[in-house]
Amino acid sequence: MSQFFHVHPANPQARLIRQAADIILQGGVVAYPTDSAYALGCRLGNKEGLERIRRLRQLDDKHNFTLVCRDLSELGVYAKVDNTIFRLLKATTPGPYTFILNATTEVPRLLLHPKRRTIGLRIPDHQITLDLLAALGEPMMSVTLMLPDDNLPLTDPERIRDLLGKQLDLIIDGGACTVEPTTVLSLLNGEVELMREGLGDPEPFGISRSVQHED
Repeated sequence: MSQFFHVHPANPQARLIRQAADIILQGGVVAYPTDSAYALGCRLGNKEGLERIRRLRQLDDKHNFTLVCRDLSELGVYAKVDNTIFRLLKATTPGPYTFILNATTEVPRLLLHPKRRTIGLRIPDHQITLDLLAALGEPMMSVTLMLPDDNLPLTDPERIRDLLGKQLDLIIDGGACTVEPTTVLSLLNGEVELMREGLGDPEPFGISRSVQHED
């Protein structure tokens, strides 16, 4: 049975964050809250953890994992970003976006797109996640916590425990999240392409919303 931490979403308890980071650093797979939905995460380069997440979500080896970073300086280590893209990212992060960018040599091969050296990166606007990344001192490999037969992500930590308690090392209860995943934007070759419209507003990137979102 996994451990279950009740963590305050605005003022995370430092002791619990440190314990959570230790679990991840020791190879654990965790469910954690973000600014868009709950996600599954493990340590950067943790091949066994990556395979466990793939089995949980029934993902093939072509599914892209996201590298979750705490700030732009960390993102810059793993992605090639020119000045124009950097200014755009600075204006929109942290937030509910995932960016597809050209990867640097620092990115483990198991995280890269199988045919191109690209990577999905994200800086979430959620205090628990940001504190956890700070305690880790490195990004996490991550995917949205959505089960194979579901169309929406899981949002209730108690239900996550009921369904996956025996298959995870830790569930971080930071309260309910939204059911909407991130907006995914490709920023390759100096061009902006909307890959998936989600919670993040694409208008700062010169793309109008295709559906009506309530404030």
